[in-house]
Amino acid sequence: MKLIKYPDTGQFRNVVATVNRMATFVGLDDNGDAILDETLPKPTIIFKGTVKIHGTNGGVSFKEREYWVQSKGNIITIGNDNAGFASFVESKKEVFKKFVEQINSANLESLSKNTFTIYGEWAGGNIQKNVAVCELEKSFFIIGLKVTPNDGETPSYWIPSSYLKSPEDRIYNIEDFETFEIEIDFNNPQLVQNKFVELIKYVEDECPVAKHFGVSGIGEGIVWTGSYKGQTLRFKTKGEKHAGKSKVKTVKPVDEGRLAIVNEV
Repeated sequence: MKLIKYPDTGQFRNVVATVNRMATFVGLDDNGDAILDETLPKPTIIFKGTVKIHGTNGGVSFKEREYWVQSKGNIITIGNDNAGFASFVESKKEVFKKFVEQINSANLESLSKNTFTIYGEWAGGNIQKNVAVCELEKSFFIIGLKVTPNDGETPSYWIPSSYLKSPEDRIYNIEDFETFEIEIDFNNPQLVQNKFVELIKYVEDECPVAKHFGVSGIGEGIVWTGSYKGQTLRFKTKGEKHAGKSKVKTVKPVDEGRLAIVNEV
């Protein structure tokens, strides 16, 4: 039993830097340093966006006959809980065990050789504040499924998880709510920023997840996921309404006309 931490979701600029490096990498020099060819073209990648839920990250891991519950940074138990998430999982353990059967069947992945971790956002009630989902009963919104090979050598990887859900048990899948799609040309990534601003405002003004349950109010933002050369790329864009007076890193609009002039020089 060990913590399998959910990776931090970075900013758009982090993904831009990663893609640029991957696209221009041509090898290593004699010192083992990367050789980059900046003249190589960058890719255009389609990203899918899901509503970012303002709650607390949680995960449920399964390995052979055992399972454990996680917060963002710790293994938690009923006696050492995080906003009641471990208690919730214990009360729904038969549901989560059925999820494992579904994973084995849908993906032909073996629990005897791998550890499955179902990640999500535990949200609602008093877990956070200043967002519409706080008015909902505490619920688990699944956001991803990770496979970690037990051999300790093979890298972990992500597999589809949209089929994992049990609404009657307050376990939802984030992909069942409104989603978004955006195409990003990494030769000119700034051109997409005004679209980000537009979509952030849309989610902030009326959280699509809360609206599904008949609650009107502020949403947090969007998490974007794409893939390049077999690597999962993920970043978040969010607004500042839910954060009150705190400092939140937000996407700023750009002057497309001015940008076009700069690119022509």
